[in-house]
Parts: sequence; C-alpha cells; structure tokens
Amino acid sequence: MKTNKVFSFLFFLLFVFTLTAQEDSLRIENPEVIDTISEEKDYKPYNALAPAKAAFYSAILPGLGQAYNGKYWKIPLVYAGIGTGVYFYINNNKEWNRYRDAYKNRLAGRKDEFTVNGEERISDDGLIRAQEFYRRNKEISILVIAGFYVLNIIDANVNAHLQQFNVSEDLTLQPNMGLDNFTGKSRYGLSLHYKF
Repeated sequence: MKTNKVFSFLFFLLFVFTLTAQEDSLRIENPEVIDTISEEKDYKPYNALAPAKAAFYSAILPGLGQAYNGKYWKIPLVYAGIGTGVYFYINNNKEWNRYRDAYKNRLAGRKDEFTVNGEERISDDGLIRAQEFYRRNKEISILVIAGFYVLNIIDANVNAHLQQFNVSEDLTLQPNMGLDNFTGKSRYGLSLHYKF
C-alpha cells in the first residue's frame, strides 16, 4: 500500500514537471540561410612588406608604425615612455651641471651655492659623489629613451605580422585531460579541431 502511494506521488511529480517545462528559447521559427562566403575576414590579406613598412615608419617617427597598423591607442604610450626618459635626462643633466659648477668654483677658490657664510654645507667628496650619481642617472635615462624607441619599432613590426595571421574559429588547438578507465591514471594531450 505504501509503495503504491510512493509510485503515485512520483508519477504525479513527473507529470507536474512535464507540464511546467519551459519552451525552447533557442528555437528559430523561420531559419535564414547565411552566406558564409560573403563574411568579412577578421585578418588582413597577406602583405609581405607590411611588417617592414610598419617598422620603417616607427623608426622614422615614433608612433607612426602604430598609426599604420591602426593601433592609435598605443601612440600616447610610446610618447609617454620616451617623454619620461627625456624629462629625467634633462632634470639629471641640470643637477649634474649644478654640482659640477659648484665643484669647479670650489677648486678655483670662488664661492659656490653650497657655501653659506664661509661654511661648506656639502663637502668636496659629497660634490664628487653627487656628480657621479647624476651622471649615472643621465646614462640610465638615455638607455630608457633608446629602449622605448626600439620597443616602439618592435611593437609595430610584430603587430603588423599578427594582423595577417588567421585567427578564425575554424581551427583550434586545445589542451585536454582525460581519465583512463582501465588504469585510473590521467592522460594529458592536445587536440586539434578543424571545422570545414
């Protein structure tokens, strides 16, 4: 008797869930035929000289290669990097000249800006160390400027290469992991899928 009640209750639940099921929202009433041949490509046609042109343009004027590639948002980054290096070079050069002139004046027996009321606020050794510090920072600033300039050229070249690369969904390479049912060990591998 109890089992009949349980079966009838389960049958009732099955019937209720069947009646309250949702409609298929992904179903298309009037399917349209899509012409796959006329779809736009998501990459540029192959142009063997595009990377060389982009690198040449960036070498002539930083940021011009990025404009050639259509990546306008990178231009301010290029100029910010080069401009930061130029700013620090100018600032370190000014400070280096300041300490160098003070050291020269002190060697010549003249009064310098670090001597107040006959008292030397910075020693001769301190002036020499300050000159070396600012000279080293000037050289680092030059390396930063050159680094951003070269990075600008490399970025334009690589970006021009990658714009010609086909990244369609028809070809995918995915890592996968499976479990061997007989040994219980994991299997690792790569799967290559190609859709026609």
